[in-house]
Amino acid sequence: MDRLDRLRRLTARDHLLLSWLAEHYVLTTGQIATALFPSLRSARLRLAVLTSLQAVTRFVDVTTGDRQYLYTLGPLGTVVYPTQYNDPLRTDGREPRSSVERTERIIGSRRLPHLLGTNQLFVDLHAYTRTDPNAQLARWWSEQHATAVYGAVAAVADGPGIRPDGHGVWAAGGREVGFFLEHDNGTETIGTVLRKLREYDRLALGGGPRYSVLLRVPGRRREQHLLDVLAGARLAMPIATGVHTEHPAGPAWTLTHDPGLRRWLHELPSDHGPENPATNPHRYPGAAAA
Repeated sequence: MDRLDRLRRLTARDHLLLSWLAEHYVLTTGQIATALFPSLRSARLRLAVLTSLQAVTRFVDVTTGDRQYLYTLGPLGTVVYPTQYNDPLRTDGREPRSSVERTERIIGSRRLPHLLGTNQLFVDLHAYTRTDPNAQLARWWSEQHATAVYGAVAAVADGPGIRPDGHGVWAAGGREVGFFLEHDNGTETIGTVLRKLREYDRLALGGGPRYSVLLRVPGRRREQHLLDVLAGARLAMPIATGVHTEHPAGPAWTLTHDPGLRRWLHELPSDHGPENPATNPHRYPGAAAA
């Protein structure tokens, strides 16, 4: 089968999946099924077809012990979706020469579990939109994408800039909110977390958006520690904590400046910021504040 014939066999859903793999590197069988398919069986059947078409490449996950398949872009997928987000670690290094080398870098990345954890939040949000016709994940950016966009702001603000694990815009409940994600596995010191939050403040004060920063942590003890440390802190960027096991669309978030109530994601503070391309590039075209 030649390339043109293989391209003709790709559906709209296939293209959406390939675009995700182009930007977000890797997804599990379960994540793909949750986000895009009616059942795990139907996902496996279609993924087998996409593997045979070389649209995706699969390998066995040895990091979690469940030995499920993980998927990255295959040779055909790389042709359809060439991307600058080639390497989750070597962002300033040499681009991979092929989809095989790209996959090898992802498989060998120490950040593989972190990437999967980060992507899980967005997968869960996308899956939620299938149950609520009024909900939409309007933007899902990778770490490299968000860092590239807001890097110009760092230069203006004279700081290293933010490097979120992900950035999204979520619409639900009649509101539209932007957010930055910090997926915390409990391995970073509190000092490191605080230094990251200072860069978000620099972004907000420098004319960028004021989106809630989601500190998503492994458990309640870690969350309470962060809430205690941040209690009373004067921060320009709103900060909300939550734990990995709670659904991100639901009442999973505690604002550090108002910890008495757990809020739904669409209830968090959000301001798309001024229409200034120097300090707020790629401003989301929504309401100024929510």
